[in-house]
Amino acid sequence: SKLTNLGHLEMTWRSRVHFHPLLVRILHKSRLKYYGKPEKKMDMPYQAYFEVADGSGMMSMVLWNSLCPEWYHSMKVGTVLLLAKYAIKSSYPFKTHPTPGDSQMKRFATIEICLNVRDPPTEISIIPEEMVKPEWGLPEVKYRFITRSELDDLPHNHSCDVIGLVTFVGRAERARKREHSEDFWLYRWAHAIDGTSEQPFILELFATSQPDVFEHIHPMTYLVCTQMRVMTENPSRTVYLTTSNESQIFIKGWHKGQPYTKDAKVKNFIQWMESQSEADQIKKTVIGGYYPFPRPPDSFLKY
Repeated sequence: SKLTNLGHLEMTWRSRVHFHPLLVRILHKSRLKYYGKPEKKMDMPYQAYFEVADGSGMMSMVLWNSLCPEWYHSMKVGTVLLLAKYAIKSSYPFKTHPTPGDSQMKRFATIEICLNVRDPPTEISIIPEEMVKPEWGLPEVKYRFITRSELDDLPHNHSCDVIGLVTFVGRAERARKREHSEDFWLYRWAHAIDGTSEQPFILELFATSQPDVFEHIHPMTYLVCTQMRVMTENPSRTVYLTTSNESQIFIKGWHKGQPYTKDAKVKNFIQWMESQSEADQIKKTVIGGYYPFPRPPDSFLKY
């Protein structure tokens, strides 16, 4: 059928009601959001954001309500979608934006694609990777992997991706989303090493929409975290990484077929791991317990 592209949509969306089908690749994926309230009677008040791209640039796509449980887990970073009967709306101004791996890519920020179960009922098709043709001009997923030796030079709130061998994972803890609120964030601390520094990555991992991964992080697994934010803890200048709304976490058993397996820094890490003694690394691993961070000063006077 006749296809359109994101650049053409941005120029013509106000003058149209129906749009030609779109062929796009998912570059980023947000956590699943529940927006239900007791006074509003909605069956499935869910929402998820994706950043999708074709040869013309990148745009936000929103998956709404009952389409979320049906499609959210099938729509992975790297997945190619054929979309028909979708809606176009002005962008929600307060949503978070991931940092694209390709800084040259054009971003269409004024509008977003809405996938709904009705008005109109969207038609979604997943195109298997082996059927994707080069002439479609779809961009590849690109990452911003850093090594531990590079971390200390990065500015506060910088976005990056990391891979490392888990040496410590703490118990799951809770923090209130707001003071006096009944809602909590669930998170855990982890350390991961990559052989480029004596220091580990200190990772604050909030529960994303991947409970099967979050609950099974353990020492000696290869851990990949994408779209992490650099946090500098003053006055100690301790640097750690925290998850963002678009972070994805992967452990052993989940790496196969992921786009990051082609990244040069990921390959370098695998080579380094193959040169290590597993028995030596196991001796350095720790699991569970309370992890006070940032650490209090070692004397009351300094405190």
